Amino acid sequence: MLCICFYQQVRALNRTYFVLLILHSNMATASVAFKSREDHRKQLELEEARKAGLAPAEVDEDGKEINPHIPQYMSSAPWYLNAERPSLKHQRKWKSDPNYTKSWYDRGAKIFQADKYRKGACENCGAMTHNVKLCMERPRKKGAKWTNMHIAPDEKIETFELDYDGKRDRWNGYDAATYARVIERYEARDEARRKYLKEKQLKKLEEKNNKGNGEGNVSDEDEDEDALKVDEAKVDESKQMDFAKVEKRVRTTGGGSTGTVRNLRIREDIAKYLLNLDVNSAYYDPKTRSMREDPLPDADPNEKFYGGDNQYRVSGQAMEFKQLNIHAWEAFEKGQDIHMQAAPSQAELLYKNYKIIREKLKLQMKDAVMEKYGNAATDAKLPRELLMGQTERQVEYDRAGRVIKGLETSLPKSKYEEDVYINNHTSVWGSWWKDHQWGYKCCKQTIRNSYCTGAAGIEAAEAAADLMKANVDRKAASEETPVPEEEKRLATWGNDVPDDLLLDQKQLTEALKKEDERKKEEKDERKRKYNVRWNDEVTAEEMEAYRMKRIHHDDPMKDFLH
Repeated sequence: MLCICFYQQVRALNRTYFVLLILHSNMATASVAFKSREDHRKQLELEEARKAGLAPAEVDEDGKEINPHIPQYMSSAPWYLNAERPSLKHQRKWKSDPNYTKSWYDRGAKIFQADKYRKGACENCGAMTHNVKLCMERPRKKGAKWTNMHIAPDEKIETFELDYDGKRDRWNGYDAATYARVIERYEARDEARRKYLKEKQLKKLEEKNNKGNGEGNVSDEDEDEDALKVDEAKVDESKQMDFAKVEKRVRTTGGGSTGTVRNLRIREDIAKYLLNLDVNSAYYDPKTRSMREDPLPDADPNEKFYGGDNQYRVSGQAMEFKQLNIHAWEAFEKGQDIHMQAAPSQAELLYKNYKIIREKLKLQMKDAVMEKYGNAATDAKLPRELLMGQTERQVEYDRAGRVIKGLETSLPKSKYEEDVYINNHTSVWGSWWKDHQWGYKCCKQTIRNSYCTGAAGIEAAEAAADLMKANVDRKAASEETPVPEEEKRLATWGNDVPDDLLLDQKQLTEALKKEDERKKEEKDERKRKYNVRWNDEVTAEEMEAYRMKRIHHDDPMKDFLH
């Protein structure tokens, strides 16, 4: 009971605190949110004037101006800060943790060198700052715990928390002095290379001088030639040393920062914006250094070396690449597995095959049109009536427009196709008639879509007809003299046994045995066969055996039968 009362009191206190919190928030926002329409309009006009620079900017509590272009959701402080005047303190970092640092670990520093093994130290090296599992030294055959020799010094262990920048600084803890070793190593390599080249040239000169002293005095021309070679070797050496150097220039921005930029522009080139100083000419984008339109559209194209960036987009390989992309997109939309970025070689090969097939189709269409309508560009001489538009032939017409004299009258044709031969036939369908059926005269077939077999088909059809006629005659002759069949003696009686019944004793004995086996199978399910074959023809012996083995319900001894 005490617990229930305590729980109810806690709920009441929480409800009261929640109501007070809501009232406080309403009071805090009431002074800011609820304004008259006129005050709201004046506030908007003042903000627009500040953005346009017509009114002075708003000042915070520290006397600093607030940028009028800052959005309201950033400049307005939350209600729980109770900000009475505009401020941007809520956007600044107002929490500072003095424990954060940007320092780094002192690598390799040692703090104490012991003379003997201490309890709790590493059993392998003897240092107190780690155990055996974390020891980075070579595992000794006998550790410092047992030999008490070669005790390793204790490492310097540091524990500190990094701030946001320190955690994400890639070069935190990097010592720039270590790069001096890299510079020294490369300078030593270059010095050794220069020394080697110089010794090699001096050795060649000594060999040549020795050779010249053996043959006689060396002429002045030879001496000049040797000096020239030495100078050329020095020049080649200087070129090889300066090969990797790239000319750079220093760029200074307005903020005072400096940087190096590769000087890749030719000094004789004229800047694009200097080609036409007219304000209404082509627009120059200084950020991308691009001018898409032609700055000098009225100039002579033969004397112009620059016609805008758009000329590169519609000429040369740029247009081919554009067509390749369009073909890849259209092929992908039609269900073909092609992707320009994933498999560029496949896309280019398919585009190449597409162009070849398209050219073949154009040639085929051109040939078909020329074959149907003729080619006016050939050397064939045209008729005079077509060339001049007139002829000397006289044609007379009647009042109905029929030709009376002058031109040969053509036979009228029907609207159906005439003299069209299909499937290798040499005659049309309906040129042959037999037995109330139409057919082809060339092969004497009555099937419309059949393939023409010619004279061989006619001979085969006649042979098949003769064979069928012979078979029909043979069958008719065989039906006139039927062969006597042996009648099977089947049982047809029911409960009454015929008087003239004659049974074979041997077959009756076998039938009785089969009936006994059948009775046993009916009694014992385990002996029943799975595949049962039925025989509808029952002989007289089998019927007699069934009748003899059948149990009569009126028989008083039926219960003693086995």
